[in-house]
Amino acid sequence: MAAPKGRVLDETIELFARAGLALPPLESSRKLIHEVPAAGLRILVVKPVDVPTYVAHGAADVGIAGADTLEEDGVDLYDLLDLGIGACRLSVAESALRPVREGGQIHVRIGTKYPNLTRRYLTERGLTAEVIKLHGSIELGPLTGLCDRIVDLVSTGETLRQNGLVEVATIMDITSRLVVNRAALKLHGEQIDALVERLAKVTRKGRAA
Repeated sequence: MAAPKGRVLDETIELFARAGLALPPLESSRKLIHEVPAAGLRILVVKPVDVPTYVAHGAADVGIAGADTLEEDGVDLYDLLDLGIGACRLSVAESALRPVREGGQIHVRIGTKYPNLTRRYLTERGLTAEVIKLHGSIELGPLTGLCDRIVDLVSTGETLRQNGLVEVATIMDITSRLVVNRAALKLHGEQIDALVERLAKVTRKGRAA
């Protein structure tokens, strides 16, 4: 199983514990591969954005990935279960002091880690803008004049507030999903189904549509 580093990893450990699958403190050591015989798992701890890649190429049979990453990358995986963890939203934000006049400004620039989702949002709304790919500190964009708006993940909104930004639209609500490699589902279907069944009993979201 490919598991994402960061906040979602802590929530993953809690979720698995509720399902009767005890996992070690995965991020407290420098080990990137953890054998968990009691749970029948071998866990790879990777960057969240890399989870779908590890699963798609068969380095992991299953993985835990945010809906944002899955939608942005469009990787061909089975989405088995909405785990209901890692909840946040992908939002459009701008400077509270320099709001964008949609349809009024000739050239609007949007900074984001999610160019594909941003372009899809713009197309659906009939808007045009220059999309600038950024990899970190997205909030700096409007503060430095690099861009007029940003598209980024928002949880509490505190980071936006501290940087004088306000949300103006929500593109999508996000939770983490249990995804599986298509070949692995055929080879290890019984084991994967058993894992899904245990997790589905303790997640508030239940089985994904």
